[in-house]
Amino acid sequence: MGFVAQPNIPVINMVDMKQTTSFKTSFACNEVRHALEEYGCFLVVCDEITEEVNTKVYDALKTLFDLPIDTKVRNTSPKAYHGYVGQLPFLPLLESLGIENATSVHGVNSFANVMWPSGNDDFCKMIQSYAKLVSEIEETVRKLVFESYGVSNYHEYYNESVTYLLRVMKYRPPSANETKIGSISHTDKTFISILSQNQVKGLEIKTKDNDWIPVKYPSSSFLVMAGDAFKAWSNDRVHSPYHRVVVEGNEHRYSLGLFTYHKGIITVPEELVDEDHVRKFNSFDHFGYLDFYDKDSQFELEYSHIKSYCGV
Repeated sequence: MGFVAQPNIPVINMVDMKQTTSFKTSFACNEVRHALEEYGCFLVVCDEITEEVNTKVYDALKTLFDLPIDTKVRNTSPKAYHGYVGQLPFLPLLESLGIENATSVHGVNSFANVMWPSGNDDFCKMIQSYAKLVSEIEETVRKLVFESYGVSNYHEYYNESVTYLLRVMKYRPPSANETKIGSISHTDKTFISILSQNQVKGLEIKTKDNDWIPVKYPSSSFLVMAGDAFKAWSNDRVHSPYHRVVVEGNEHRYSLGLFTYHKGIITVPEELVDEDHVRKFNSFDHFGYLDFYDKDSQFELEYSHIKSYCGV
């Protein structure tokens, strides 16, 4: 039997996505749209985030995760999956915290004041500026996809309703007889997720052909991934991929995810419904979907939770 090469996740440069000539914008729109329809994700190289910035960000994460458990569990939220997650018997390697409204000074300060009652200005400045830079990638991607589908007029409305959650994650190395699964196979419930990691690998994406492919991050790069809300908004054109984390070796893996949610109702644009694309999703409340998933007793199964929630 011949060797079958694994597909590679597309890589797009941030500079190319920001080109303003009509031809280059059109090319970037098509490239981004194709990647999200076929893979549900792509890697974007962004030179604005240097190795020095990355080092400082991950040093800040180590300081955060070194805090006592009693302190970290104070990271709470009324929204599902927005607070502390850890000490789970079925995911013993994972520990994670959520920073709501992470692109705003107030949002990061509110989080830091819980972790460090006497304040931590360095952490706040580093994390807020990082989240702001990554949010610019998210907005650029969303703008290009909307333009590609001919619905640019909706972009401003989505800008006004967007809210950013920065989840920071730590995966400890497994001991001899422990599972290597750091995070079970799942789709994100977001509109868009943007993920980065330290030098320790572990993230894997499931293709439409059900092959697991490891994510190999180029220098100064991020993985842009479509979530279930984007899939529904696009009337099932955009693919929301299953992904997981498998932890190998004996180093701690640190990761950041900027997760986009929308306040209020998400509706499939009428322009995306036609004879070839019948309506597949009803309008839905994004945070309502998150609560629905949180209460789903079959949350770990691979089936379309979004179709179960708001499918036609």
